[in-house]
Amino acid sequence: CHGLDTGGVDNKQYSEGVGGQLGGVNAPTVYNAAYNFVQFWDGRAGTLAEQAAGPPLNPVEMACESFDQIISKLAEDKNFVVAFNEVYPDGLNAVSYTNAIQEFEKTLLTPNSRFDRYLKGQKDAITADEIAGYDLFKKYDCATCHVGEILGGQSYELIGVQHDYFADRQAEMTEEDNGRFKQTKAERDRHRFKVPGLRNIELTAPYFHDGSMATMDDAVRAMAKYQLGIDLPQPEVDKIVAFLRTLTGEYKGKLLTNKNMI
Repeated sequence: CHGLDTGGVDNKQYSEGVGGQLGGVNAPTVYNAAYNFVQFWDGRAGTLAEQAAGPPLNPVEMACESFDQIISKLAEDKNFVVAFNEVYPDGLNAVSYTNAIQEFEKTLLTPNSRFDRYLKGQKDAITADEIAGYDLFKKYDCATCHVGEILGGQSYELIGVQHDYFADRQAEMTEEDNGRFKQTKAERDRHRFKVPGLRNIELTAPYFHDGSMATMDDAVRAMAKYQLGIDLPQPEVDKIVAFLRTLTGEYKGKLLTNKNMI
């Protein structure tokens, strides 16, 4: 689901699990996940370690029956056990297992995008059209929700402020469409989702929790319609998309790419 050579996602609307089963939401990127204030679209995990504990036991995703089963499988690799125990003296257990994944995910950061360099004073790092897109991004208050280090990941927001997104989608409602409501059962939280970060967004299509937006163009238009109640003219859409392309950063000192898009 989270290929490091495919933008930290799988570029599918829904990911395939055990036996070809499909998950219920679009897989978010693992890159820069350490900056999210919570994990999962519905925020049910407060830390990366808590998030890492979910998929292995999910009957659709990995279908393991228990952490004992997982640890038993890992223990068959003796060299791995020796290396693991050097870092975690208590050995393999659910806590050390998820902590190790968390610590690895903390390294999946992608700084030094062209936009970063522009903000640091390199004025020729982005073009005039891209700067115009950034100005539109601010004009339409996109930065109200897409804030912080990764331009998002810091709040839950309602999808469909100005128009009924789900009525227009013309697809059957699912439990996942309830968003944060799944966890809180508070009506105010129905259809609220953790705002995704925008870094590397050009690599992570399709978009939205349901993977319903195939392109950045589609996503920008939909955000304008459902959140702002406006129909953006194509030239403005083009400029905003151009700006979003400046948000692709570097991993291990090299520009992040997606082999699915080469």
